[in-house]
Amino acid sequence: MDPHCRARVTRSVAGDSRWEVATRELPAGLRAHVRGLLGYSEATALPCLRREFPLPQVVVIIEFGPPIRVHGGDGTPSRYAGGFVAGLNDCWTETGHDGAQAGIQLNLTPIGARLLFGVALSELAGRVVHLDDLLPRAHRGLAERLAALPDWDDRFDMVESFITARLAEARLEVGTIAWACRKIEASAGAVDIGGLASELGYSGKHLIALFRDRVGVPPKLLARLVRFDHLVRRLKWGPKTTWAALAAEFGFADQAHLTREIRGFTGVTPTDARALLGDLTFG
Repeated sequence: MDPHCRARVTRSVAGDSRWEVATRELPAGLRAHVRGLLGYSEATALPCLRREFPLPQVVVIIEFGPPIRVHGGDGTPSRYAGGFVAGLNDCWTETGHDGAQAGIQLNLTPIGARLLFGVALSELAGRVVHLDDLLPRAHRGLAERLAALPDWDDRFDMVESFITARLAEARLEVGTIAWACRKIEASAGAVDIGGLASELGYSGKHLIALFRDRVGVPPKLLARLVRFDHLVRRLKWGPKTTWAALAAEFGFADQAHLTREIRGFTGVTPTDARALLGDLTFG
């Protein structure tokens, strides 16, 4: 670890609730495959329930404390002691805890997740899977080893070493689809998928098959998720503007189209979605 690159820890208190979030700059060699890495702990006076929006990333939660609840489409909660992996999805997810949670959240690019876990991402799309079910035997029990370390820097060191080792072991060719993903990201989701297939010399059917394996979802859905991700960042950190202006800025046909897309991804109105973004502590 670079001795000058130490974890930045932010602590907050609001009434009977306390949060701690730790972040650190990623090594250059991991940035193509890791969108974010943070440590967290939270204590609240009452049980907490949050709505998580779908984004173009595979989320890995490594838990140190009591397992959080992940609510399925029918509202039934599941728990994954030690952590879980959530593949790309086109719908929101609700997570909750009974007053305390702690762990590490690792946000992977789809290509990064494909290389890290070594399984077709179509097996993870729209699903939540126990972390140990996707780890080689030598890496199982990662949560317990991380929890035993004395500070966030040591934990980040271990996670980064684990990712580096898994990437070095990967033998799958992903360059073509990684290039296509970068094109989609660079266009904020506005790329023409038919033109992308032609540029690669692939049929649309073959491109979709490759995307299902390397990314988990077809390229058109990835493009929609990328556009939504850019919209979410704009809502969180950009200047206030009208929904009509946002629809034009992000290439929606009109404001009604933007509204349908937000409702489909979040289950709530655009105004309520903006409010929920302001309430998120982690992510």
